[in-house]
Amino acid sequence: MKLPAVLEERRTAAVDRSTLSNYEEFAVRHTRLELEVAFDEREIRAEVSYELEQTGEGVAEVRLDTSYVHMECIMVDGKRVPWELRERQEPLGSQLVITPEGGLPARFRLTCRSVTTARSTAVQWLDGAQTAGQPYVYTQLETVHARSLVPCFDTPACKSPFTVRVRSPLRVVVAGQEQPGSGKDGVYLFEQPVPIPIYLLGLAAGDIACAPLGPRSNVYCEPALLEAAVGEFEGEIERFLDAAEQLLPAYIWGNYNLLVSPASYPYGGMEVAGTSFISPSVIAYDRSNNDLIVHEMAHSWSGNLITNANWSHFWLNEGWTVYLERRITGALHGEETRQFSALLGMAELEAQIRSSNGSSFALVQDVSESVNPDNIVSLAAYEKGSALLLHLERELGGTAAFDPFIKHYFGNYGGRSLTTWQFLDILFEFFADRRDKLESIDWRTWLFAPGMPPKLTYSTSLADDVYDLVEQWLEKAVQLRLPEEFATEFSGSVLAAFTTAQQILFLNTIIQGGVSPENSFDWTQHPVAAAALLSVYSDTLGKSRNQEIIFRRYNFQLAAGMQDTYSEIITWLGSTGRMKHVRPIYRRLAAIDRTLATTTFEEHREKYHPICRAAIQADLDLT
Repeated sequence: MKLPAVLEERRTAAVDRSTLSNYEEFAVRHTRLELEVAFDEREIRAEVSYELEQTGEGVAEVRLDTSYVHMECIMVDGKRVPWELRERQEPLGSQLVITPEGGLPARFRLTCRSVTTARSTAVQWLDGAQTAGQPYVYTQLETVHARSLVPCFDTPACKSPFTVRVRSPLRVVVAGQEQPGSGKDGVYLFEQPVPIPIYLLGLAAGDIACAPLGPRSNVYCEPALLEAAVGEFEGEIERFLDAAEQLLPAYIWGNYNLLVSPASYPYGGMEVAGTSFISPSVIAYDRSNNDLIVHEMAHSWSGNLITNANWSHFWLNEGWTVYLERRITGALHGEETRQFSALLGMAELEAQIRSSNGSSFALVQDVSESVNPDNIVSLAAYEKGSALLLHLERELGGTAAFDPFIKHYFGNYGGRSLTTWQFLDILFEFFADRRDKLESIDWRTWLFAPGMPPKLTYSTSLADDVYDLVEQWLEKAVQLRLPEEFATEFSGSVLAAFTTAQQILFLNTIIQGGVSPENSFDWTQHPVAAAALLSVYSDTLGKSRNQEIIFRRYNFQLAAGMQDTYSEIITWLGSTGRMKHVRPIYRRLAAIDRTLATTTFEEHREKYHPICRAAIQADLDLT
């Protein structure tokens, strides 16, 4: 079945241009990782073995991805073979070429021994001063950083089951299910029987405690954080899984665990298979950020079970996940909550687009060999992607019509890595009797156009009171002159009565200067009003332990030019490495005082993960 011409004319092959490997010439039947964590030397010594089968005939060499790893030796079926590490090609690393004399058998075991180096971008080492007291190491492999842990076929198109054995003086957590006898004599054993791409592997080692959260979930974190983590997540995971399994096929990954990482972790969460790695910033001490857990859990189907074939189609991972996240939270908290979350997400996408440096924000990206896939990650994949799926749901007959497709898609195509066109093939085939509806969709704008997607309508019942309060503040900021006038006009109880999501929308809209993105309200011209706002809402904003609120309060203080608060903000920038929070603050600080922004970054740079460090350097135009 052919797609409409507007789609067929842009159909591309599924080839991944972000890998230097010849992954298409082999099927990886199994991967075995033997790792040794050396904290004193800050090295991970690795032996990785791939059980390979040629997909064609007469393949003469294996080409693997590497980046800043030291190679020691390579064997085919236990015998050493010659290899060549070719000149580095930015941003993809160095191609490792293995050409055994006499060629390659149809099936064979390829073993590579290597050691990470100080430049390995997959790994962050933390000393005791950066944690609760003990050294710690963790990996972050998405998008193209697995190649700096071990030589590999570093592409989401290549999946295999994994066996992982790690020797470490401190406790280890790895993607997959821990095996009996794990931990004896400092050797930790894990199995991941469900085939995954290597970027979904994750490793952490340190002073890690564990506690149960439910019948099929545990939490891992440093002991000092264990009580808070249990208080935040206990009982939640099973509730979320139950709701997810009403919408989707059964969860197949065994336990669903959480690893609460140290504060330098660069993302809110990472969908490491079976054990989501999350930032401690998710702990809000009132469970108000737990939608992020739903998001990472939803990746168990979208991203981990069905994966984007290459990073041009990243929206298939993230757009689907946001859509599923909101379906699950809508089932738990009501449709109005789902609608409000979509409205909030679209507003944040619009704000990101307005403040961008020329990024296209197209849903389907052109990720060529010269593009670092890390740099194409934006809210477009998340918000525009989820909006497209919501649009499809509405156009095709609502949830009653769309839900059978969800189960068909994830139930029949699990284990595959797909492109946008392959997804559309499945969609058009399933809804063949509604092809007219599908052909009426503006695919060109949704998939390929830059900027915002076609506008959808959302229920504003949870947003109206927020927008009214924002407009009152903007009006009174111009009219009133004295702090006591604001104290009389506004009550702190109003914001306190809002949900956390409503408080976030309030702060986002206040910082923006109004509901319309075209507003040009300048808070630096209204210092009394800005100070009064923080004073009136001091109990809600000033005392909050929720990093989503704290980050936005600091953003507002910078937008209002509150120089007396800058030292507090600078200190906070050294306390967290979550890119969603620190990057916007650095950008806004640089717009005010570039020297202060760069000196602050230099002060804190070693606290950040290499991925975060590189992103901030790019934001600040530092070489």
